[in-house]
Amino acid sequence: MNNTLTKYRLGDLIELCTEKNQYLKYAIDDVKGISINKTFIETKADMNGVSLKPYTLVKPDYFAYVTITSRNGEKISLAYNDSDSIYIVSSSYVVFKIINKDILLSEYLFMFFNRPEFDRYARFNSWGTTREAFSWDEMQDIEIEIPPVEIQQKYVDIYKSMVENQKCYETALDDLKLVCDAYIEDLRKKFPCEPIGKYIRECNEKNTDGIITLVQGVESSGIFVGTRAKMAGIDISKYKVVSEKDFAYNPSRINLGSIALRSGGNCIISPMYTVFRIIDNDKLIPEYLSLWLSRKEFHRSTLFYATGSVRDTFDFSLMKDVEIPIPDIKIQRSIADIYKVYIERRQINEKLKEQIKNICPVLIRGAVKETKRRIL
Repeated sequence: MNNTLTKYRLGDLIELCTEKNQYLKYAIDDVKGISINKTFIETKADMNGVSLKPYTLVKPDYFAYVTITSRNGEKISLAYNDSDSIYIVSSSYVVFKIINKDILLSEYLFMFFNRPEFDRYARFNSWGTTREAFSWDEMQDIEIEIPPVEIQQKYVDIYKSMVENQKCYETALDDLKLVCDAYIEDLRKKFPCEPIGKYIRECNEKNTDGIITLVQGVESSGIFVGTRAKMAGIDISKYKVVSEKDFAYNPSRINLGSIALRSGGNCIISPMYTVFRIIDNDKLIPEYLSLWLSRKEFHRSTLFYATGSVRDTFDFSLMKDVEIPIPDIKIQRSIADIYKVYIERRQINEKLKEQIKNICPVLIRGAVKETKRRIL
């Protein structure tokens, strides 16, 4: 067994992949984007009228990344296709694969990419004027210490077992969401739908005194997150206050799921967001409304109504026109209780994902240290 710890230039172990979807074998459902959480996601781009011929194939065991790193939360959007499916991504993405697996395993390299150290390296080595980018040349110039494949495999197995456990948990989570969806579909058949406008009001309270300093945004996953905007020099007194049980959404991105119900204390949010709350909790409870507004069906409908008007955003007047069935408050609470369990478990799932990411630098260090011990 080779016990050496060898330093390589990454470019000597990987190669660029440029195969295009020129015969349109792959369609809209195969188009993927890449998140800063190092995963492939459903594309957020408007694909209406877009030709898929120039899109690049991401085959199983391939990597892909977005070169632009500016305004990206100090992270690089990169993912590894560990599925059996072939994806297609924008031609602006870089797609590559490992060419010598006797030296470097794909999963081990992905663990290397998952470290915060790599994100910092990519940001530091990004160049450009209007938009900073981490180029393919810079990717190839990375120097990486590589343990023997046998040791790589040992630590990859630990990583994969954690991922498999998380995915099993996520599958159960999806089943719970199906229960919620089936329940509310049944409600729509039993009760007439009515506009929610008379039950809600817009909130425009500003952080005038600057007391609240927790700046948040709303992700497409429907949760509040720390803002990714650079806040240096920003006047937060103009930001909107979001109180407990308030809803906040991005009028230009609600079709992607950027709407959330606030819990966990007050925060402030960009003035571009719309904030509203329920004014009659004896008729409509926030958790029940949140369940309806979290549905992909609702997200798609907002795009239709926004583009079908003189506006290209889903403003509060359009939100007031949204129609849902509003049954007895006891029925609302029963489904809201199930949905609450789903939300809690979804948060646990997100924490599991974060723990897996946090373990990557530990595993990489462990592999390097074990190799060094064997050398000695």
